[in-house]
Amino acid sequence: MKFSIRIRLSILMLLEYFVWGAWYVTMGTYLLTSLKADAIQVGTAYANLSIAAIISPIFIGLIADRFFSAQKVLGLLHLLGACTLYYISTVKHFEEFWWLILLYTLLYMPTMSLANGISFSQMKDPGKEFPSVRVLGTAGWIAAGLLIGFMDMEGSSLTFRIAAACSLVLGVFSFFLPHTPPQKRSASLSSILGLEALVLFKDRSFIVFFLTSIAVCIPLAFYYNFTNPFLNDLGVKNAAGIMTLGQASEFLFMLSMPLFFSRFGIKKMMLLGIFAWIIRYMLFAFGNNETEAWMLYSGIILHGICYDFFFVTGQIYIDRRAEQSIRNAAQGMITFATYGIGMLIGSYISGFVTEKFVSPKGSLLNYDWQSVWLSPATIAMGVGLLFLIFFREKTIQSISQKRAIKTPV
Repeated sequence: MKFSIRIRLSILMLLEYFVWGAWYVTMGTYLLTSLKADAIQVGTAYANLSIAAIISPIFIGLIADRFFSAQKVLGLLHLLGACTLYYISTVKHFEEFWWLILLYTLLYMPTMSLANGISFSQMKDPGKEFPSVRVLGTAGWIAAGLLIGFMDMEGSSLTFRIAAACSLVLGVFSFFLPHTPPQKRSASLSSILGLEALVLFKDRSFIVFFLTSIAVCIPLAFYYNFTNPFLNDLGVKNAAGIMTLGQASEFLFMLSMPLFFSRFGIKKMMLLGIFAWIIRYMLFAFGNNETEAWMLYSGIILHGICYDFFFVTGQIYIDRRAEQSIRNAAQGMITFATYGIGMLIGSYISGFVTEKFVSPKGSLLNYDWQSVWLSPATIAMGVGLLFLIFFREKTIQSISQKRAIKTPV
C-alpha cells in the first residue's frame, strides 16, 4: 500500500471516530441537563444506534455495495449527517431530538462498514496492515473526548456542532479517497444477516455463547449510556476526558491479548471479561469524587478487560468454531445480535432501571447511583455464572482443513 494512501485512510479513521466520539459519550448528560429528559428517554435515544445497526447491513449489502462507489456513498452520508447534527443542536424538545438522532444514526452506521471496505480494498494483507490504520480511529475517539472534556461542553449543544463540522470535513474528504467501485455481486437478505451460520446452533455451547453475548450487552449499555452523567453528577471535572482512559486501556489490553490467550484460553478469557463488569460496577457503586476517587478511575480503566476479553475473544471463538465457508456469516450474525439486538435491549433496560432510582427532590445527587450500578453488577453476575456452568467447548472439527482444533475449556 502506498504511503499516500495509508495517510488518507488513517485520516479517514481519525475523523470517522472523532465524529462519533464527539456526541455519543456525552449525549446522556446533554439530554438530562439541557433537554430535561429522564433516564428512560436517555435509554430510548441510545437505542436508536442499535436500530440503525440492525438496518445498516441491509443498506450496505443490498444497495451501496452493489450500485455505487463506496467513497461517494460515504461522502454523501457524512454531508447529510453534518446537516442533521447541526439541526439536532438547535432543537429544544426531546421528542424532536429522538427522531433526529434516529435519522442521524441511520446515516452514520453504514459509514463504518464503508470506511472499512474502502480500507480493505487498498490492502494486500489486511491482517497486517489494517490495525495500524484502524488505531487512528481510537485516537480520534480519544481526541474528541479530551476536547469536549477540557472545554467543559459535556452538557452543551456545541458537542453536536463540533461533530457536524468534522462530519462536513469528512464528507468532502471522502470524495478524494481511493476509488472503490461497487462489487457487482448478488446478495440475499439471508446472507447479509448471516443466516447461513444458523447451523452452529446445533451445538449447545454455541447457543450458550450466543445468548451470553446478547445478555452481556445489558451491562455494556449501562456503561455507555450513564457513565458520563454519573461522573458529572458526582462533580468529576473533565469527565469526558477522563473516560478516554477506557479507550487507552482497550488499546493496551488488545496488544496484551495474545499473551493472556495463550495462558487462559477462550472460556477463562471470556469469564474474566464478564466478571470484570461486576468489579467495575462495584467500584462505581461505592466510589466517590473525594476519598474514593481512585475507584472511579479504576472502573473506567477496566474497560479494556471488560470489552476486549469478552467481545474480541468471542470473535476469535467464532473464527475457530465456524467452518471457513460460513465464517464471515457467523461474524456478521454475532455482530447483528450484540450491537443490534443486545444493545437495543440493554439501552431500554438501562433507562428504565436508572429512572427507577431517581433521588428525592432536594437531594445532592439526581440519582441513587449506588443502586443503579448494583443492578448491572447483579445482571453480569448472573450471566457469568450461567456461562461458567453451561459453556463447554469440545474438539472442533474443521471440514475444510480436515483437522481437529482443541479449544481450552
